[in-house]
Amino acid sequence: MENYNQTSTDFILLGLFPPSRIGLFVFTLIVLIFLMALIGNLSMILLIFLDTHLHTPMYFLLSQLSLIDLNYISTIVPKMVYDFLYGNMSISFIGCGIQSFFFLTLAVAEALLLTSMAYDRYVAICFPLHYPIRISKRVCVLMITGSWMIGSINSCAHTVYALHIPYCKSRAINHFFCDVPAMLTLACRDTWLYESTVFLSSTIFLVFPFIGIACSYGRVLLAVYRMQSAEGRKKAYSTCSTHLTVVTFYYAPFAYTYLRPRSLRSPTEDKVLAVFYTILTPMLNPIIYSLRNKEVMGALTRMIQKIFSMKIQTNVLS
Repeated sequence: MENYNQTSTDFILLGLFPPSRIGLFVFTLIVLIFLMALIGNLSMILLIFLDTHLHTPMYFLLSQLSLIDLNYISTIVPKMVYDFLYGNMSISFIGCGIQSFFFLTLAVAEALLLTSMAYDRYVAICFPLHYPIRISKRVCVLMITGSWMIGSINSCAHTVYALHIPYCKSRAINHFFCDVPAMLTLACRDTWLYESTVFLSSTIFLVFPFIGIACSYGRVLLAVYRMQSAEGRKKAYSTCSTHLTVVTFYYAPFAYTYLRPRSLRSPTEDKVLAVFYTILTPMLNPIIYSLRNKEVMGALTRMIQKIFSMKIQTNVLS
């Protein structure tokens, strides 16, 4: 390891899987979760695209969330699988920067998109008559484009800094992907100033959006409580609880990881928490939105009925 570090600029990802039967079990579980995430998010995107009943701003935003989750988990897991199968834990200097860039871009984009979805629910329930104006197709496109642009600009700044700081002989990153805070532990100079910018960035893109989501749902719950229709209250509670579940799964481990000082962090704990927002959340999002959403389940039922009817017609004609 030491000779390798002295003669190479590559990093080494120590990974998530211990070299034992437990590691093999965790590896198998991660692969299954990855496949479920791919199938779930692709199905959600296709379902929203093909079913005209779901051509609304809320589901347009949801399709973008599935697209982000699809790219999110694909940025992390394939490299993990390759490393485990071939025993090659190294990742090139540029490859590490690219992975870090896409991870940060998608992480910030998802956080901002979840905030946009909360705003969509807030307007739909609190100002239903103003909904077509406030949440138009143009506004949705602007929110999605803004999420991607802000995410890419933020990640570009962090990645460029991470690639330009001097690293010591040890190139072993105690993580399963190129996470900038984990890379900073290998730096040969004091990085307290940059760590302060990481804390500031995390506050801007995690704490402030979460506060905005919490405030909007406070207003939403008050509006729902005042509704006269029991059916309307039930539908509103179902939609809001679905989104709040997704927000909690995503924001909680992310904020706990990035808002703690380095002295209170441990590599093992960081890796376990990272599993939640990089692997579990992309898999759980389509399940939560489909199982707890009657409109999505209805669209899925119609799609299955169409497929069966097409098969029956094909058999009759043949």
